[in-house]
Amino acid sequence: MRAVIDSNSLLALVRYYLPFDKDNTLKKFIKEKIDSHELIILDKIYEESKYIAKGLVLKELEFLKDKTTHIKTNEILPDNKFFNQLENQFCYGVQKNRLNTIEFETEKNKFLESADAKLILYCIKDNNSLILDKPILVTEETKSENDNKLFKKIPEICTILEIEQCNLPSLFRDHFKINIGKHFK
Repeated sequence: MRAVIDSNSLLALVRYYLPFDKDNTLKKFIKEKIDSHELIILDKIYEESKYIAKGLVLKELEFLKDKTTHIKTNEILPDNKFFNQLENQFCYGVQKNRLNTIEFETEKNKFLESADAKLILYCIKDNNSLILDKPILVTEETKSENDNKLFKKIPEICTILEIEQCNLPSLFRDHFKINIGKHFK
């Protein structure tokens, strides 16, 4: 089992789990999972983590600075099908109709360079491979309202693309098969 994690999940790990991990057992467990590539860190997620919550994730999870564990995303490119889905299924029509062609292309390019898009493209790339161990996308996002943003949230796009996704508690409980409570003091 492999899981690719977003920056909000890393932030949730640091804010809500690690303060109770007094003997660093959970932190060591996460490091082991990253080192063994069971928990995937994309280079875009690392970059994004530098700027959220004043770099708190990288301060607490200092081992993330080891770039040899990062998956490079510059070669993970969308295909024509993805472009078509991006324009027709992954965006909200009402929001798209408010933009002219140039504005939409600009927003589309921003999205394609975002960490969210790279997470999705990574999962698509691995879903299309012959590897039986398909990645799970870990996110704390929900399908709820998108604040008038142009593109849908990760869980909605994952549903459309049939990419398995879960949140941090589910990752620990269902996929890593650990009782997170035993790590807390």
